[in-house]
Amino acid sequence: MAVTTASRVPSFVPPLNPLLKRLLRWGVPMGPNGLLTVRGRKSGLQRTTPVAVVEAAGRRWIIGTFGDVNWVRNLRAAGEGTLTVGRRHFQVKAVELSREDAVTFFKDVVVPYVGDSALKRSVLSMLNAGDILSDPVGAADLRPVFELR
Repeated sequence: MAVTTASRVPSFVPPLNPLLKRLLRWGVPMGPNGLLTVRGRKSGLQRTTPVAVVEAAGRRWIIGTFGDVNWVRNLRAAGEGTLTVGRRHFQVKAVELSREDAVTFFKDVVVPYVGDSALKRSVLSMLNAGDILSDPVGAADLRPVFELR
């Protein structure tokens, strides 16, 4: 699924990612965050990035919150990777959701998960991703979603 326009990455994210990666590697709980390690599509080297993992009904998804960024492109190319949550490592196959399935995912999984939580809403807003709640159809055009199996 091609994403039309990437969302702007907030300025605090790039300097914060190395700290998040280090804490997550040590197994420090950081909310729903985990580490995704994927083979680089050009270099072939393993690339690791923090991602938010959405879990519901025994299934797991990750959202390309900032659109068509490098980890998204690498995951599309590789189709698989390693998800590390706490001290547990999972070999995963990634299946990108169609636009229609992404809309359904946002409406049926993310909106109820966030619910009335002011904290969760503010985090989405800080990440320039409030449209997931207010405009799931538009968000599906901008934000790829992968189910991890």
